[in-house]
Amino acid sequence: MSTDNQTRTVEVYADVLCPWSYIGKRRLETALAGTEGRERLEIVWRSYELSPEEGRTPGRTAAEAMGDWWGEQGSARVELIHTLGRAEGVDIDLTLARPVNTFDAHRLRHLAADHGLADQVMERLLRAYLCEGGNVSDPEVLERVGVEAGLDAGQVRALLDGDAYAKDVRADERRAKERGVNGVPMLIIDGRPPVSGIQPPADLTRLLQDALRPAPVAGD
Repeated sequence: MSTDNQTRTVEVYADVLCPWSYIGKRRLETALAGTEGRERLEIVWRSYELSPEEGRTPGRTAAEAMGDWWGEQGSARVELIHTLGRAEGVDIDLTLARPVNTFDAHRLRHLAADHGLADQVMERLLRAYLCEGGNVSDPEVLERVGVEAGLDAGQVRALLDGDAYAKDVRADERRAKERGVNGVPMLIIDGRPPVSGIQPPADLTRLLQDALRPAPVAGD
């Protein structure tokens, strides 16, 4: 068996609108903490818009929308998400969250990645929308989120005034389709087929550990 110190990439497809993406983020963090050799895992956030047709003006709440989708089961599903969120230490409140377009939020996350702050910005975006009811398509909200996560205010304003990283968001979305990603959160670990990002941390740890295992060399 060979020794292998190469970095493995864990690509995380997620959307700010998705409460499961926040729950999955916490579970991935727990899984990483239990993974031997986790310093060789690089986490890369990828863009995926659940509702690209959404406008920029908040309307009905996510809880109300789920009531429309699931009928009598809507309230139970909302409560399940709230309960699972609390179990992971996040106070998701779908009675506050109001779906909006997340394209600019994804652009902001791409900017953050170029400054080594992708995880911090994604965390702050998820909390702003899912816990605080923030409008994550509003430039003022995005600027505040970016600055709180460590970005320069001027850079964020320049981003929002132009179309920087728009092509990167679209490239992520095209690649998602090519790879069979049809929902979020979804993980692609070391280029392997996509797997659900909301698995229990112990299962995620096993997947991560397996990806870090050296490949056998012919003749071993």
